[in-house]
Amino acid sequence: MVDNALVPNSPLLTSPGAVTAPDGSADIGVAWHYGDPLGEQRTAQRAAVVVDRSHRFVIAIPGDERLTWLHTISSQHIAALPDGKSAENLSLDVNGRVEHHFVQTDLAGVTWIDTEADRGPDLLSFLKKMVFWSKAEPRDGNELAVLSLVGPESPAVLSAIGVQTPTDAYDALALADGGFVRRMPWPTEDSFDLLVPREQLAAWWTKLTDAGAKPAGSWAFEALRVEARRPRLGLDTDERTIPHEVHWIGGPAEHGAVHLDKGCYRGQETVARVHNLGKPPRHLVMLHLDGSAEAVPEPGDPITAGGRAVGRVGTVVNHHELGPIALALIKRNIPVDTELMAGPSAASIDPDSIVADDAPQAGREAVNRLRGK
Repeated sequence: MVDNALVPNSPLLTSPGAVTAPDGSADIGVAWHYGDPLGEQRTAQRAAVVVDRSHRFVIAIPGDERLTWLHTISSQHIAALPDGKSAENLSLDVNGRVEHHFVQTDLAGVTWIDTEADRGPDLLSFLKKMVFWSKAEPRDGNELAVLSLVGPESPAVLSAIGVQTPTDAYDALALADGGFVRRMPWPTEDSFDLLVPREQLAAWWTKLTDAGAKPAGSWAFEALRVEARRPRLGLDTDERTIPHEVHWIGGPAEHGAVHLDKGCYRGQETVARVHNLGKPPRHLVMLHLDGSAEAVPEPGDPITAGGRAVGRVGTVVNHHELGPIALALIKRNIPVDTELMAGPSAASIDPDSIVADDAPQAGREAVNRLRGK
């Protein structure tokens, strides 16, 4: 749960119809919905919505060695990240467990990072401690604020206000008055983050809504994210999570956050060992929850099968088509048709959310050859 006092309220909470997120929500400080949360989800899939995500913590890193330095302390291969390109990235602990997840964009000599509101200060502190003699200067970059534009009509909205649309996922283009627009592959294929000068946040909101984007809250964004099975740090992860469990493995082309062909970084040994020799103990799945239950589970609640703990609940949300759904980390050996209890609610695994991981592993095959198998 997020400490409400740590995240200031967005000025957009004064917009007509805005309802603030519940206490303790990861999205405290921004609008939860604007009176019709399920309708906002439908609009995001059929037209275009704009979501206030200005509570995300932004970090700026100028300096000639910013990319080569960050490359050595994170999981992604970004030493030569081209100007106008972005990537998802992780900071791992020495045992390969996820400490931070962030999106980074390099533009005009500065790397911009945005991450969870409650994790940002710790990430910035870690980055500052790790600079040593490198030519990199991480600092609070919260002069930029995040708005997300989602839906198939998003390119038309951007065009209407004179903003060029980035072509490919993770491409970014500078905005005329500061900041940039970045194309994202989730929560839908037509998703764009606009990092705009914070003092212009309300003006950008007005421009986007006047151009046809409908206001939508974090509820709509989260419902589409869960449907897309994209994990969120702190909700769908715990202190034991390794990248393989939540599908953060793979280079930029796979929309992952861990590149498997790069040099040494903290936690790499675990990443390599699991990739080459083992399997993660848990995996991320989507659950369908019993909509008739009087109570719904909370993130962190246990998932049980026959009274035995087999996992933990992550994000829980009501979807306009799927009803109550959740992301969850469960043990890999749990059959897909197992009857589960997610906190107080009966639950079933969505079979389409299972990611096949039965491909031969290079390391395991090599060991078998040495053993004559």
